[in-house]
Amino acid sequence: MVKLLIVDDEQVEREGLEVILQKAFPDLVIGQAKNGREAVQMAGEFMPNLILMDIKMPGMSGLEAVERISADSPGIKFVMVTAYDTFDYARLAMRLGVKDYLLKPSKASEIVETVGRMLEQIKEDRDREEERRLQQAAWQKALSLAETDIVTQLLFDHVHEVHLDMLIEMLEIQSSDEQFVLSVIVPAGEESCYGAIKEKVRKAGSAWVGALYGRQLPIIAFKDPVKEFRGQAIGLAREILSVANPGSAAGWFVGIGNVCGSLNQIRQSYQESLIATMDPSLPGKYRFYADVPVIDTTSERHVAKQRELQFFDKVRLGEWEEVYEGVMELIQRYENESADLLQTQQRLLELLWVTARIMSEIGVETETPLYSLQAQDYRQLRAETGFLLDRMKHSYNEHYSLMEADTIQRIKQYIINHSHEDISLEALGNKVGLSPIYISKMFKEKLGVNYIDFLTECRIEKAKKLMADPEKSLKEISIDVGYHEPNYFSKVFKKMSGLSPTEYRRTLLGKKG
Repeated sequence: MVKLLIVDDEQVEREGLEVILQKAFPDLVIGQAKNGREAVQMAGEFMPNLILMDIKMPGMSGLEAVERISADSPGIKFVMVTAYDTFDYARLAMRLGVKDYLLKPSKASEIVETVGRMLEQIKEDRDREEERRLQQAAWQKALSLAETDIVTQLLFDHVHEVHLDMLIEMLEIQSSDEQFVLSVIVPAGEESCYGAIKEKVRKAGSAWVGALYGRQLPIIAFKDPVKEFRGQAIGLAREILSVANPGSAAGWFVGIGNVCGSLNQIRQSYQESLIATMDPSLPGKYRFYADVPVIDTTSERHVAKQRELQFFDKVRLGEWEEVYEGVMELIQRYENESADLLQTQQRLLELLWVTARIMSEIGVETETPLYSLQAQDYRQLRAETGFLLDRMKHSYNEHYSLMEADTIQRIKQYIINHSHEDISLEALGNKVGLSPIYISKMFKEKLGVNYIDFLTECRIEKAKKLMADPEKSLKEISIDVGYHEPNYFSKVFKKMSGLSPTEYRRTLLGKKG
């Protein structure tokens, strides 16, 4: 629906114009104003798309009315209607943004032709705005996918340095030299709170929110240089916990890793945050890794915790013999130090809980490890712990034995065929029934290349082929291959090819010539 306002101090002129235009454009909604002051008022109420404005009117002139209306509503188009065909009026009108003019008296055909041109401009403007809106929506969706993917790859694989720099720039989230990870444990049935958590994190400060895997949500937070670490982390944890429904608040918990000085070290902070979630029954509902007690009485606290981090890497890699040896060595140390047996069993149980959580991250589902009895001595504790580890190892091996041999090829082919779409690790996981983290790990191990590097290579190769068509603009090509922001496409292309898209196309077409 397009609205047109006719402004003229002569009623017969207004009505004559309305009859001509209503006949030519039946769908046009037409309003009338008898002077400039009334036009200014109606512009705010009627909200026209186009105004036919007489220049010379008593009180406020048409040019003055145009200036006032344009200041409040710059999107309105104007056609001046006047008997004064002078250069000075035309020049001033053009400065005010007037698009065209009609002379009194005008033929009906001239009026229809002029207004028709303006209506076509309005349609083109609307089409461009709709295209811009759709591209912006697609860009925001791509940004959200990029954010979850970058968190996944930073914590569970790695992101190529080139892509990391560009992704940080693309996300437009202010980063800093220091980061830390929060692991949020979300109770079953509360997964719908993901959007609310993301919004809370956005408002609280600079951070990247990962994907929700099972019950665990990782968040990479950038330390505010003017805030104390614990204060910033506690504030963010409380904001996150505030989204919990009253009836399920007991199941929520936030583990907070130490600050690290580089994204290359962020996996350590993540593993620390996982360790901090081992006892979700704490009344505060959050805990810092630095506050996790260590039973080991003779070893240094730092050394004991480093062992845990290495242990979790062994679980993730499926090195079960070393996992088993590590746990048995831990039990032996506690026994040598005469640690309390009940405390030792509780500590081992927490360790096994985190092990099960890590297995869930890579797509391996296993029963929650629980001791069937309270151990009476360390011999019995070894036997019970070994049984629980064997059960988890069985789940791990069973999961991998069920994997189809061509799974990686299916994923690879899917990416090649759909590289122009907003493909995320999560979408790939849903396609083949695997966890995003497992896909990332499998890509690296089987193909020796990072998932995002492979996707980028597919897109750039497709772009190179499309550039052979001189009829296609670079903007069209960037959208066709999956980049909603042409400037970002240009940066990626130059990083991958050594030439800008314009330079590459010039070379390509020049060779053909």
